[in-house]
Amino acid sequence: MASTTSLAKRLLLGRPFRSDKLQHTLLPKRIALPVFASDALSSVAYAPDEILLTLSIAGAAAYAFSPWVTLAVAVVMVTVVASYRQNVHAYPSGGGDYEVATVNLGPKAGLGVASALLVDYILTVAVSISSGVSNLGSVVPWVATHKVPIAILAIVLLSALNLRGLRESGAAFAVPTYLFIVVIVGMIVIGVFRVFVLGDDLRAPSADLTIDAEEHHLTQIGFAFLLLRTFSSGCAALTGVEAISNGVPAFKKPKSKNAATTLLLLGGLAIVMLSGIILLAQRTNLQYVEDPLLQIVPNAASEGYVQKTVTTQLAETVFGSGSFMLYVVGAVTALILFLAANTAFNGFPVLGSILAQDRYLPRQLHTRGDRLAFSNGILFLAGAAMVLIVAFEAEVTRLIQLYIVGVFVSFTLSQAGMIRHWNRHLRTQRDPIRRRQMIRSRAINTFGMILTGAVLIVVLITKFLLGAWIAIATMIVMYGLMVAIHRHYTRVAEELKPTDERPVLPSRNHAIVLVSKVHQPTLRALAYAQATRPDTLTAVTVNVDDNDTRAIQAEWERRQLPVALTVVDSPYREITRPIIDFVKNTRRASPRDVVTVFVPEYVVGRWWENLLHNQSALRIKGRLLFEPGVMVTSVPWQLRSSQDRDLDRMDRGLTRAPARGPRIHDEEDEAPR
Repeated sequence: MASTTSLAKRLLLGRPFRSDKLQHTLLPKRIALPVFASDALSSVAYAPDEILLTLSIAGAAAYAFSPWVTLAVAVVMVTVVASYRQNVHAYPSGGGDYEVATVNLGPKAGLGVASALLVDYILTVAVSISSGVSNLGSVVPWVATHKVPIAILAIVLLSALNLRGLRESGAAFAVPTYLFIVVIVGMIVIGVFRVFVLGDDLRAPSADLTIDAEEHHLTQIGFAFLLLRTFSSGCAALTGVEAISNGVPAFKKPKSKNAATTLLLLGGLAIVMLSGIILLAQRTNLQYVEDPLLQIVPNAASEGYVQKTVTTQLAETVFGSGSFMLYVVGAVTALILFLAANTAFNGFPVLGSILAQDRYLPRQLHTRGDRLAFSNGILFLAGAAMVLIVAFEAEVTRLIQLYIVGVFVSFTLSQAGMIRHWNRHLRTQRDPIRRRQMIRSRAINTFGMILTGAVLIVVLITKFLLGAWIAIATMIVMYGLMVAIHRHYTRVAEELKPTDERPVLPSRNHAIVLVSKVHQPTLRALAYAQATRPDTLTAVTVNVDDNDTRAIQAEWERRQLPVALTVVDSPYREITRPIIDFVKNTRRASPRDVVTVFVPEYVVGRWWENLLHNQSALRIKGRLLFEPGVMVTSVPWQLRSSQDRDLDRMDRGLTRAPARGPRIHDEEDEAPR
C-alpha cells in the first residue's frame, strides 16, 4: 500500500510519465499561445498603470502624452517580435537568447544573457502575481489587506500545476487567457463604440479628481527625462516575448513555424489591447497617480476615494458601477496576471536545464521529474519569487523598478548575435534567393539591436537609482556564481579523466575490522574480512573505558577468535581520531599498499530507532573517505524491525526519483569503540 506522502503526491501531481511519452506533451499553437504569451498579454493590466502614474508626477496635463508613449512602446514591440521571428527559425533548439549569444558572441556574452534572463524570469513571477493581487484587491477589498499570503498561495498553486506537466498546465491556462482576451477586447470595442459612435460622455470614477503635480517646475530637460522614464515603464509590456524563443522545443512540428506564428499573434494582441486601454483612459479622463495621499487634492470628489487599477476603472466606466461585467473584468484580469507567471515557469526551467547541461548550474536542474517537467527548476523559481514577494510586500510599483533591465540586456545581445549569425552564413551562401532572405533578416535584427539597445540605455538611466541597480547587482552575482560552478565541474572532469597509463595494482591489502562489542555484527564483519583473503587482518577496538575493554578482551579469548585484537588507547575518550591515526600508520609503511576498513552496522526499520543508536560509525566512515588509499566497507546486520520495512515501496520511490549515481542509505550502526 502506498504511503500517505505518495498518495498526496499522486493526487497533486498525477501519475508519473514514462520517458518515451515526452512527445505527447508537445503543444499546438492554440495551447502554446496561452502558455508562452500570457506574460506579454497580461502586461496590459499593469503597463498602462505605470505609464499614467509616472506621467502624473508632472500633473494631469501630462496625460496628453500617454498615446505617444504608447506608440513608442508599440514600435518597440513590433521590432522585437519581427526580430525574434528570425531567431526561432535560426535556432529552434530552445536555447533562445542564451544559445544565440553563446554561438555568435562567445560564452561570456551567452552567460551574461543567461544571468539576465534568470533574474528577469524570477521578477516576472513576482511582478505578475503582485499585480494580480492588486487587481483582485480593487474588486475585493479583503484581498488588498492580505496581499502577501495570497500572492504566496498563488505561486504554490502555479508550481503544482506546472509540476503536473506542460500539456496539462497549458490546457488549464488556455481558457482564462482566451477569456481575458475576449473580455478586454470586448470592453475596448464597446467603450470605443459608445464614445465615437453613440457619442456617450463616459467619465471614469477618477475624472473629477484634482491632481497635484509632485514636480511643479519641471524644466524641458526634466520633463524629457520624465517622458523617457514613462517610456521605460511602459516597456514592461515587452516582457515575456523572449519566452517563445526559449520554448520552441515544446511546440508541435513544424516547431519554428508554429513558434513564429505564435509570436505574431502575441505582438498583435498585446499592441491592440495596450493601445485600446490608453485610448479609453484618455477619452474618459481617467487619472491614476503614484501616491494618492499626496497627489490628490482634497475636495468633494476625493472624499472616501480609493484608487483602483486602470482596467478596473475602465470596466466600471464602460459597464457601470456594481455591474456583473465589472466583476468579470476584475476576476479575469487578476487570473491572467496569476497565470502570466506561467511564462516564467515554462522558460526558467528549460533555460536552467540547458545551463546545467553546459555545466553552469547544478546538474540537478537538468533532470526531469515524474511528469517530465523540470521539477527542480520549477521549485527553485517558486522559492526565489516568494522571497521577492515577502521582501517587497507584493507592491507592484516597487518591484517594477527592478523589472525589464534583464530582458532588454538579452534582447540587445541576442540581436547582436543574430547579426553575426547572418554575416557568417552570407559568406558561404551563393543562392540569390536565400541571400536576399538573409539580408532582409539581418536588416531586421540590426534595427532591433539599435532600438532595444537604445531602450536599455534609457531604462538604465531612468531606473538605476529607483531600484534597477538591485537587478544589475543580482545579475553580476548570478554571473559570478555560474562561472564558479563551471570551473568546479571543469576541474572535476579534468581530475577524473582517465590517463593512458595502466592502473598500478596495490602491493598488499591490509584489512582492519572495527570492534565495539563481541556480538553478531562484529562476528559477521570479521568473517567477511577473512573471506576477502587480505594480506594482513587486524581487529581494532578503542579503549575508552577500562572495564568495557577488559570484557571485550576476555570474550575475544574465550571464543578463541583467529584474529589478533589490537587495543588503541584514547586518554581523552575520543573514538574517531585514534582510529584514523591507526589506519594512517598502517598504510604509511608502504604507499603502494591499500587499507580496507570493515565497519559493522545495524540496519533498523523505524525512523525513531535511528535516534537510539550513536552515529560515530557514520562519522568515522565520512572521515575515512578523505584518506587516500583507504577503502571503507559497510557490513550490515539487519535487526528484526528492518524486516517489517516495505522494501517494494522503497524501490518504487527510488526508481521514480531521477539520479545520476547510486543512492546511499543512511542506515543505523553501533559505533566501534
